[in-house]
Amino acid sequence: MLDRAVIDALFPADLPDPEHWEQVYPARDLPEGAKVTRFGPSPTGFVHIGGVYVATIDRDLATHSGGSYLVRVEDTDQSREVEGAIEQFARAFEYFGVKPDEDDDKGAYGPYHQSAREQIYLTYVRHLLRQGKAYVCFATKDELADIAARQQATRLPTGYYGGWALWRDADPADVQAKLDAGVPYVVRFRAPDDAAEQRARFTDAIRGDLEHEANRNDAVILKASDTSPRLPTYHFAHAVDDHLMRVNLVIRGEEWISSVPLHQQLFAALEFEPITYAHIAPLMKQMSGGKRKLSKRKDPEAGVDFYVEAGYPADAVLYYLRGLANGRLAEVPLEEALRTPLQLDQFGVAGPLVDLVKLEDISADHIATLGGPEILDAVRTWASRYDTDLVAVLDAEPDLALRALAVEREGVENPRKDLRKWSDFRPAYGFFFPQLATPVTGPTDERLTPLGVAPEVVTAYARDLAENYQHLADSGEWFDQIRAAAGRHGFAPNPKEYKKNPEAYAGSIREASQLVRVALTGSTRSPDLHAITRALGEDEVRRRLVALVG
Repeated sequence: MLDRAVIDALFPADLPDPEHWEQVYPARDLPEGAKVTRFGPSPTGFVHIGGVYVATIDRDLATHSGGSYLVRVEDTDQSREVEGAIEQFARAFEYFGVKPDEDDDKGAYGPYHQSAREQIYLTYVRHLLRQGKAYVCFATKDELADIAARQQATRLPTGYYGGWALWRDADPADVQAKLDAGVPYVVRFRAPDDAAEQRARFTDAIRGDLEHEANRNDAVILKASDTSPRLPTYHFAHAVDDHLMRVNLVIRGEEWISSVPLHQQLFAALEFEPITYAHIAPLMKQMSGGKRKLSKRKDPEAGVDFYVEAGYPADAVLYYLRGLANGRLAEVPLEEALRTPLQLDQFGVAGPLVDLVKLEDISADHIATLGGPEILDAVRTWASRYDTDLVAVLDAEPDLALRALAVEREGVENPRKDLRKWSDFRPAYGFFFPQLATPVTGPTDERLTPLGVAPEVVTAYARDLAENYQHLADSGEWFDQIRAAAGRHGFAPNPKEYKKNPEAYAGSIREASQLVRVALTGSTRSPDLHAITRALGEDEVRRRLVALVG
């Protein structure tokens, strides 16, 4: 073990002792049973939808228990930081309304970026060194690779432990010589001497009692001495931060279960109160023959931007995620599910499947409950970032937009569900707006081809309609003029008559109606034609019928 003077010389002279930080970050004054949770996004990549999933759970458990939810950016691996990742986190959490009680803008337990907490970590690294629970290590990459190769050759567990740990019990004189020579070093945690014979036992808040091999590796806790700032590894940083921020419940993915034995050792060595872990199952994707983890690399729907850019309503996504967490919530109405507390004991240990078809059904049902002004406001907000041309149109034609949204939505028992996300507005409702619609170019327009009506018949029929069109309020009377014009131009009164003698007719009333539909909407599929004409107005209907004439 190194002399205290040698250890202290490795750190700033004014570095506080642990007692200082305990006073700066005192125990929280919270009700009994209150949960302090944290979400730790890493700027080494863009946030996964699983991150929003975990954050909503953190937020919910803290809020309903009278505790606090904080966001702590885990940016100790600065070499892998991705530009723009932090801003993307902020956009995602703002979109879904998962706002923290504490972050860099507010909260008494900051800074909430790990890169800004260097002094705190150095205090606790020095503390472990002084107690002989950590040591400086000068092992090179080549030496570490050689150790691993020899372990593999003899089928021993790989790692830096026991007799394989070159600097674990090094002569202080050898250590001093390296320090005097300015050789870079890391600081490693000294795993307990009997770790290989021990078992780690803990109670997971979701999975119950678990048991694993104890950690035997002397893990690096402080990165190389020739880097600046001197930052710890994630394992050490999380132990120090969770303690000082008084976090008492950590929700994280099941892939971290294997790290619990090391985390237990760190908490014990630092003399911190242990905290509760809840390891959730990962979000999964159905594949042929089975399922696998949802992957940002393989699956577009794994990234949060997929949902934000497409404009899935935040409440619909949150409702869906809550149903994945607690299945009972998928069976109750959205508003009830969003206000019902999540229960950790109702989480499953099998990964829930992310089903976009199910999400779109939920989203369509949700949007169908909203009024026109609310939908229009949401579409405009989304479009202000992702479809600015649409914003200009909506701002120029707000009344038309509301009339369009009212078609088969207002005053009906089963409203239309043609909007599943805000990006659906342009393809579903764009035809209402002259600025967005693609008018037919005459009787030979390719969209008319499937109807099989001769161009000269289309022209005569369309001219008749345009010249004699009446903008009638009653739908039956309005359609009678279509029926009458169709009869004048050789269309059979019904498909049955047409099928009996197709040579005698230009088509049936079905084709005649579809000609009008394509003229008004650009498609053979649309909402009720009469309702569309009421939204468009008489002048626009006439204009589109004239375009059909050519």
